[in-house]
Amino acid sequence: MADEDQRVLDLVKELVHRLLYTSPQSATSSDSNPNPSPSEQQLQQAFKYAVRILSSRMTPTIAADEASMAESIKRQLATQGKSSEALTFADLYSKFSSKIGPGSVKNKWALLYLIKTISEDRKARKSQPLSGVSVGVFSSAVNGGLPMLFDGQSNGYSRVGNGASKSLGTLDNSDNLRALDGNLGYSTNVGKVEKFSVDGAMSDEFRNLRRPSDNSRGMRGRENTEKGWHGGVLMVSKDPENLRDMAYREFANLLKEENEVSEEVLVRDILYACQGIDGKYVKFDANADGYVLPDLVKVPRATRIMVRKLCELGWLFKKVNGYSSESMDRFPAEDVGTVGQAFCAVLQDELSEYFKLLSVLEAQAMNPMPLVSENANSGNYLSLRRLSVWFAEPLVKMRLMAVLVDSCKVLKGGAMAGAIHMHAQHGDPLVKDFMKRLLHRVCSPLFEMVRTWVLEGELEDIFAEFFIVSQPVKAESLWREGYRLHAAMLPSFISPSLAQQILRTGKSINFLRVCCEDRGWADAAMEAAAAAGTTTTRGSLKYGETDALESLVTEAAKRIDKHLLDVIYKRYKFKEHCFAIKRYLLLGQGDFVQYLMDIVGPELSEPANTISAFKLAGLLESAIRSSNAQYDDRDMLDRLRVKMMPHNPGDRGWDVFSLEYDARVPLNTILSESVMARYLRIFNFLWRLRRVEHALTGAWKAMKPNCIASHFFSKLPQAVKLQLLLTSRKCQVLWDEMNHFVSNLQYYIMFEVLEVSWSNLLREMELAKDLDDLLAAHEKYLFSIVEKSMLGERSQALNKTLFVLLDFILRFRSHVDRLYEGINELQSRSAESSLTSQDRVKSRGQSSAKSSEPGSWLGEGRKALTNRAGEFLQNIGQDIDAITKEYSSLFEGFISQLPVQQHIDLKFLMFRLDFTEFYSHLRGNIGERLP
Repeated sequence: MADEDQRVLDLVKELVHRLLYTSPQSATSSDSNPNPSPSEQQLQQAFKYAVRILSSRMTPTIAADEASMAESIKRQLATQGKSSEALTFADLYSKFSSKIGPGSVKNKWALLYLIKTISEDRKARKSQPLSGVSVGVFSSAVNGGLPMLFDGQSNGYSRVGNGASKSLGTLDNSDNLRALDGNLGYSTNVGKVEKFSVDGAMSDEFRNLRRPSDNSRGMRGRENTEKGWHGGVLMVSKDPENLRDMAYREFANLLKEENEVSEEVLVRDILYACQGIDGKYVKFDANADGYVLPDLVKVPRATRIMVRKLCELGWLFKKVNGYSSESMDRFPAEDVGTVGQAFCAVLQDELSEYFKLLSVLEAQAMNPMPLVSENANSGNYLSLRRLSVWFAEPLVKMRLMAVLVDSCKVLKGGAMAGAIHMHAQHGDPLVKDFMKRLLHRVCSPLFEMVRTWVLEGELEDIFAEFFIVSQPVKAESLWREGYRLHAAMLPSFISPSLAQQILRTGKSINFLRVCCEDRGWADAAMEAAAAAGTTTTRGSLKYGETDALESLVTEAAKRIDKHLLDVIYKRYKFKEHCFAIKRYLLLGQGDFVQYLMDIVGPELSEPANTISAFKLAGLLESAIRSSNAQYDDRDMLDRLRVKMMPHNPGDRGWDVFSLEYDARVPLNTILSESVMARYLRIFNFLWRLRRVEHALTGAWKAMKPNCIASHFFSKLPQAVKLQLLLTSRKCQVLWDEMNHFVSNLQYYIMFEVLEVSWSNLLREMELAKDLDDLLAAHEKYLFSIVEKSMLGERSQALNKTLFVLLDFILRFRSHVDRLYEGINELQSRSAESSLTSQDRVKSRGQSSAKSSEPGSWLGEGRKALTNRAGEFLQNIGQDIDAITKEYSSLFEGFISQLPVQQHIDLKFLMFRLDFTEFYSHLRGNIGERLP
């Protein structure tokens, strides 16, 4: 060891000697300086400082970054205006850094740092000369520079790195040495300094420097303190007498005296509290609703506050773990639901990771806590402050889980998923990632329900947590009432429009499977999954893939709905059935309706309780075979049936007769009972209108031949003949007015209402994309007919007036029949008066029964006959006048209500009825005559 130390000293001595004797500054100043070579004292000082520097432990305060150091040197040269030198340095550095292998410099950064330090020290020496030993040495050491060398003869100083010397003042060598020793924080044994020689007397001193644990170093440190030497920047030595550790132990003992509970015990209790277990000192307080440290325990206020903050994690853990345990315990008995189970499973997984962290922390808590010293930060122990750092991330997660637990206590299914999704809208990346992972698992059952419903039509919802609810109904009500949306279970990340589309897609599959007995939807579902880029297997849909969900639902809905409409149109011929209803129930087949009314008219004139439905069914079949209806599809004709509505006493067959159309599955989904009830209402109105038309036609048939035969009354008195002609004219005028009204009204109904609505229905059928569109189109078709036909809610007053008008027309027909029956009797009586007596006797014998009837004219004389005819015609004329007056008043009220109707087509009806403005002028003349 001594030989090695001596060899090192020899090498250092040779290095110092070469640096000082080969200095360029010494060579250039040889002419002006009579003694350019350094003195022996300078050599001793330089050697002394070199040994101290080499035996010190200086560490730079900057990071060891080779590239940054090279860039700093190049930038410094460029800022000084030395661009060429900066480029030269960059080129040299590139060659220097690229050289690797044997013979290359490994610690390149240190060499660059040394070069930069020398450059900065030289610049600082030139710009700010130092005038004192302590200042120069201290400044160079603080700034990271090289130590100063003294030159007693030139009153300067020399730098080891470049050999330059300057004067340091008037201090002698021994004083300079002692001053330098004080500034470097390292004491020198005066006896040894006096014995120091260049020839090898430094070996003992070098050994002292190489042994930092020598007891003499502590003595020298105290001597420096006593002499007032301050510094110690360059040399950092250990504490051989453990004075620092002793001070720390005294500080620790003082803390133990102030604290009743040690920090190790508190850490252990906090770890227990974080697992929901009471510790020795930290226990759960029900009143405070948390884990607290009792007031009787003597600890500093800061420690108590930190314990309370750290124990918040235990309180949160207790809440989360309690919810999870309670939910799983009551699962078999109560409907927690698959979403709730998934949520509890996620909480359990997070708690498992939390327990793993606590196990690591408990292992660290077993290590003793070291004293506050230099190596305290590197120990594997656990303190309250370290525990707060460890708990930072788990506390955020546990708080979030506790908030979710509070939000989801009374929720399940889609409502729970929606509530959790609302907390995912967060700006913290940690929270956002945690919520995304949680929602992936929580929403997995919900998305699986969506997949099976959209692609298979199956509703796997045992715990009623899906946003689609089913209920048992008949096949005809499957589409309308079988399934519905449950808004409370609709999660917020699924829009209402998308939910409606999901509902309709699953309903279409079930409708095809149950009502249409079709399996073609399976191929359409597979095509939809392929078009959307997903599969039909479980787990193909996940949370966060909203675009994929919308794409799948859209593709499935488009293909399945198209297949459903094809089945309805082609296999079940929905358009043909609608056209058959229009022809038979809406009386669009004219020859069939006319023939049916002719053959059932006599039968329907009888009381309703005497009419046989079987006989009417036979008459219906006869009407079909006798008209062009016989060429229609037999399946549609078989669906047409006679229906007798409930009747009251006194009702006639006309009041209870109707036709119905049997719409079977699946057509009864569209042509439901309520829809067919509205068709029945429209049929009754149209049938009544046709009955009035038929009555007017019968009245015209009765009036025309009797007018021609009125010459038989030529032998009657002039007054009776004129009265007959006047009554007949009144009937003809009133018939014309009624016929004008009925004809225009019937034209309006058949063409402006039925045909236009039918045309719109066909157009909307072509545009329909799903069954809901088809239902809406048919509903609109029926609504249009009802509103335009004055059968709607907004036209009730107009409808009542119309039906009263139609009743007056039927009353007019009865008066016409009565009039011409009387005329026929008068004709018969007049013919009887011209017969021979023998024929008269024979005729009287035949008509004895009739003559006995009250009001009969045959048993009376000619004079009485004339009086009776005049009286009859007068009564009939008065009745016709009364009917005309009431009819005109009602018709005028009907006309006046048309302009105020909301539907524009009813205004066109007024235009048709009052095309010549006859009624407008009539109302004006009446208004002028009123006072």
